[in-house]
Amino acid sequence: MTAGLAVLTALLLAGHRLVPNRVGRLGSLLEAFLPWVGLAVPVLLAAALLRRSRLALAAVLLPAVAWAGLFGGRLLPGGDGGRYDLTVVQHNVADDNTDPEGTAQRLAGTGADLLAVEELTEPAAGVYERVLGGVYPYRARSGTVGLWSRFPLADVRPVDLKPAEVHDRDWKRGVRATARTPQGDLAVYVAHLPSVRISPTAGFTSARRDESARLLAAAVDAEPLQRLLVMGDFNSTLDDRGLAPVTSRLTPARAGFDFSWPAGLPLARIDQVLCRGLTPVDTWTLAATGSDHLPVAARIRF
Repeated sequence: MTAGLAVLTALLLAGHRLVPNRVGRLGSLLEAFLPWVGLAVPVLLAAALLRRSRLALAAVLLPAVAWAGLFGGRLLPGGDGGRYDLTVVQHNVADDNTDPEGTAQRLAGTGADLLAVEELTEPAAGVYERVLGGVYPYRARSGTVGLWSRFPLADVRPVDLKPAEVHDRDWKRGVRATARTPQGDLAVYVAHLPSVRISPTAGFTSARRDESARLLAAAVDAEPLQRLLVMGDFNSTLDDRGLAPVTSRLTPARAGFDFSWPAGLPLARIDQVLCRGLTPVDTWTLAATGSDHLPVAARIRF
């Protein structure tokens, strides 16, 4: 039995793309937490040792190798220690944040050149505008997402990410701006994709999020500037096939596992920084704020 479970675990890791998404989007659910499947390896190893089964011990090597192939590189030191031109921070500040003043002050003290924020609500948005405005003279906002910048911003416009089933006129979760950096113009997108839920009857409800991902991908494809930066809360990990329309087009800033949610016990990196025509140098999470997400920082080289 232990050997069989080890083989099954290895198949899930190595063949996660083959798990169908038609029923309950099980494939996306598996991929959202794929690194944690590796926890089965020490459990299976302990079971094999207790049973003193050579077959089981050999079988446990299969998921161990599969996990190492997928995620082993993330255990190596992150970043290349090289030159960088920008520091950016992405943070979902949470619409139920009871300390927007403290969160804004933490963000203002990050030293970031560009700051992307989601779940801005009234009147909390006024607090962020007041506190961050003292450090960042330029701002772009659409609905509940915003961008603060040390550089002048031009060509600011909303990005339509609203799924067809959402009829709320105030549902605005995307904004685009051109940042006039010393190295040249840079298109910056801030996006907050719809939330997902796990339901006993509907499974992993990611259809709206996936639709918004396709809309974001279309906006990226239509972007005339070669240098492009996308920051936002994608409500899943980069392993999730539902985000492939975006992730297949862009290079992620990713080092280690740097889980960002939930802040109290981070289990997944759902806050993303991705780019085109740029090179991610390093990325890491910052200390907790009043949000249920951790801020994510990245260094970018032109």
